Amino acid sequence: MDITVPLARLLVLAVIFVNGWTDAPNAIATAVGSGALSFRRGVLIAAACNFAGAALACLCFPAVAATIVELVAFGDPRAAVTALNAALMSIVLWAVAAWRFGLPTSESHALLAGLSGGALALGAGAASLSAGAWLRALVGLGLSLPAGVLAGRLLRRTLAGKLRRPALWQTWAAALTALLHGVQDGQKFLALLLLINGMDGAADAPRLTLVLLTAGVMALGTALGGKPIVEKVGSELANLSPADGLAADLGAGAVLLLCSALGLPASTTHAKVAAVCGAGRGTDRRVMGQMAGAWVLTFPACGLMAFLLAKLMMG
Repeated sequence: MDITVPLARLLVLAVIFVNGWTDAPNAIATAVGSGALSFRRGVLIAAACNFAGAALACLCFPAVAATIVELVAFGDPRAAVTALNAALMSIVLWAVAAWRFGLPTSESHALLAGLSGGALALGAGAASLSAGAWLRALVGLGLSLPAGVLAGRLLRRTLAGKLRRPALWQTWAAALTALLHGVQDGQKFLALLLLINGMDGAADAPRLTLVLLTAGVMALGTALGGKPIVEKVGSELANLSPADGLAADLGAGAVLLLCSALGLPASTTHAKVAAVCGAGRGTDRRVMGQMAGAWVLTFPACGLMAFLLAKLMMG
């Protein structure tokens, strides 16, 4: 019995879970680091908002999902599922390794690299990459970092001394950031499930079922938490008061909302860390260097792992 398609579905669910586990906690990192929220309360809020955002976006705003589906054109369906499995394995391995060292990485960019590496392993005649989709992904990457820093800095100056009870406002801002994370990443992983259904000839599978499954698994991963990453972003990267944390949350949220509206696959991690650097004080260059190093390695590491795993599985 051919188990490659069922395996692909299980691996997509594993990637969705890992995304919630390692990426979504960034939404509440500043609120926890500044003392506005406890870690446990924060992850519960993030889990609920991730579920709502993923479900809303998958149903109403499919532009990012369309970019992911367009990114790679697989050839032979049987070989394509094998390559996809290799891509998903590379994403899980990379995310777990980064979590072990408390480093926030982008599953979004790991996804792009893994899909491309797995597709290229099929050979030049069996797979091709969409230049347009890759360009949108790179524009999202290039936009989110400087825009995050600028938004965080401007909002810190704008809000300085003007808010009463900033910790309360930061709780709401963290919830908004988690919602927008679900909006961005929920679409990407729904796209993978739809891609697998197409390979399996199951294009008519209920979309609502897939939407709820994507949102639910992401929320479960978030609820189980990613405490080392929360501590790294919220406490070690920069000194944050509740007002600074609020500026970072709003800045990251603005960047994610802009990228989602433009159909650009953006990284919650990159937007949030950039906004923290813009809004925070005394940014730790060593910690920032560790994060930047992980980001730089994501594309070649995931692409190469997926390429090699696909070659190995194809014998």
